[in-house]
Amino acid sequence: MTMSTDEWDALTDNPMPLLSAWLPGNDDAARPLMTLATLDENGAPDARSVLLSEWDADGFYWHTDARSRKIAQVTAAPAVALCIPLLGVPHADAKHQLVVQGVAEPAPQAEQDRAYAARPPYLQQLAWQNTPEFAALPQRERITAWAEFAAAHADGFTAPDAWTGCLVRPHRLTFWFGSEHTASRRVEYTRGEDSTAGTIGWKRQILAG
Repeated sequence: MTMSTDEWDALTDNPMPLLSAWLPGNDDAARPLMTLATLDENGAPDARSVLLSEWDADGFYWHTDARSRKIAQVTAAPAVALCIPLLGVPHADAKHQLVVQGVAEPAPQAEQDRAYAARPPYLQQLAWQNTPEFAALPQRERITAWAEFAAAHADGFTAPDAWTGCLVRPHRLTFWFGSEHTASRRVEYTRGEDSTAGTIGWKRQILAG
């Protein structure tokens, strides 16, 4: 998916075509793994890997347990960053990556329900049993309890009360283009207000890698 010179010349101030070219559609079962960076209660950076559940014109969605550390952090300090390497993303160029800077907010309930239904059974069960209490059990007990829970829900899972999701509304998108033939470079989109038109749009610039 390396961009040709003509494709570079065709870049516009709308990042959506690039997002559509780089990221899998929401109906694709292969979900990219991304790094979510937050600030802890002391203002120090924290980070972990989460799945990109969905994305659309509003932003990027991820899901977790409402009792988790990351939810506490984004509730207190909603400014976050996402790093999405395309390594392992089908049909994408593994030399590229996308960095998102934005603000996290609760995802709509309908989106949370849809994302849970799209999870494979293992991750649906994990949403129920990935608790501190379960983590503290001896491994043999954990294996037994996991199998018993799966057997008791042979007809499928519904989302637990602790299941929640966040939407990251971006104000900066940085597309990093790696290359084995020349220097890398970035296309960066920054959201801002057009003072003459009074509308919100994107400003595009090309930067060194």
